[in-house]
Amino acid sequence: MKDDCLFCKIANKKVDAKILYEDEDLMVILDAYPDTDGHTLVIPKKHYEDIYSIDPEVFLKIFTTGKEKAQTLMNKLDKNSLTFLVNYGDAQAIKHFHLHLLPDFMHKEHKYSKEEIYDKLMKD
Repeated sequence: MKDDCLFCKIANKKVDAKILYEDEDLMVILDAYPDTDGHTLVIPKKHYEDIYSIDPEVFLKIFTTGKEKAQTLMNKLDKNSLTFLVNYGDAQAIKHFHLHLLPDFMHKEHKYSKEEIYDKLMKD
């Protein structure tokens, strides 16, 4: 854990987040400042600064989990497209590797609150 890293704090439950999924290696959370309805992040619990420092097995697990969660997002939010996005360098606001899942990214609409999105996603 890196003490000044927001995602490390979330992974260690020192900062609240809307958690959609969690296992021993990863967390899937709603973005605090979403670009689209359902903007979701897949983050490793261990701190990796960027795409070049991440363990290949964790990298694969992030994308495998992202693929699964993308289908859930699209189905439960009635979306027709989804963008997978990884930022690097100056484009990386938080220096902790993470995958963005952005439903209907080209439309960037907000029909629902974060709480409504969370409720929709957590229903079976």
